Amino acid sequence: MMSRRCVAALMLLAMLTVDASAQVDAGFTQYFEVPSYYNPAAIGLTDYLRIRGGSRLQWMGIPKAPKTFLANADMPVKLFGKRIGVGMVMQQESMGLYNNLTLGVMGAYKFKLLKGEMSVGLRVGLFDESFKGSEVVLPDDNDYHQGADDAIPTTDVHGTAFDISLGAYYRHRLFWAGVSATHINQPTVKMSTDGTEAKQYEFKAGCGFYFMAGGNIPIKNTLFEVQPSMLVKTDFTFTTAEITARLLYNRFIYGGLAYRYNDAVSLLLGAYYKNFFVGYSYDYPTTDIAKASSGSHEIWLGYSLKLDLGEKNKHRHKSIRIM
Repeated sequence: MMSRRCVAALMLLAMLTVDASAQVDAGFTQYFEVPSYYNPAAIGLTDYLRIRGGSRLQWMGIPKAPKTFLANADMPVKLFGKRIGVGMVMQQESMGLYNNLTLGVMGAYKFKLLKGEMSVGLRVGLFDESFKGSEVVLPDDNDYHQGADDAIPTTDVHGTAFDISLGAYYRHRLFWAGVSATHINQPTVKMSTDGTEAKQYEFKAGCGFYFMAGGNIPIKNTLFEVQPSMLVKTDFTFTTAEITARLLYNRFIYGGLAYRYNDAVSLLLGAYYKNFFVGYSYDYPTTDIAKASSGSHEIWLGYSLKLDLGEKNKHRHKSIRIM
């Protein structure tokens, strides 16, 4: 009888065909801390250089379960008298025998709209996909599998493709909302085992569509704020949604709960101290996967550096050698 490791590997192998197409964006419970990963217009939202880095360990207890790392940074700048946002993102995920890497740079044009600010953003970069064919194990002692299959590589393969994402984001004092489309060109990665087209495999990153929204609701005569938010993701074949409710105290520490439809319930904790941020979340599965997994963990660290966008730098930094 095959082990769970073999079953998981075979399930992932089934995704790799001559013309495979898959949704490759990672899911993060603390999406509200890294909105620019899903929407390139959500950059330069404050007067800070804003840096976030985090890791998600999904479905602990299951071999070859997804492990994801994300780092991004963004800041506002002034160009020809206009305020724009610039940023960069790097995401790496391992899942079974697959590894994908996304690298991108972002730019967003901003303008006043009603009593808020509208941003329209673009991300361009590279999407890299690799498959560990050298670790493929196919049983040949039954009627359903062959020990050798030309449709499955038996050596490590990888390839890279150009990637484009677009988004729009509106920010108001009391709420924010955004829509975006990632991998709109549906980049097709061509992977070859011997450098020729004789044995070539293709992996297509499917286009993903996102809607995000949230708000800040002060509780009168207290230091508390309620921060509800939501994220909806679809490729028009599969749709998922999650809602989050956080309670922030004195703009310092928060706790919250979240629910991802037909997937998990989550506990969230976080704190902002001076320019630093730390956040943690735990997901408990609400599906049968709970029989094999104890849940998922996610941790984030961040730092924000105040910028002066005026013509004269009021926060001039001195060299430590002359201080």
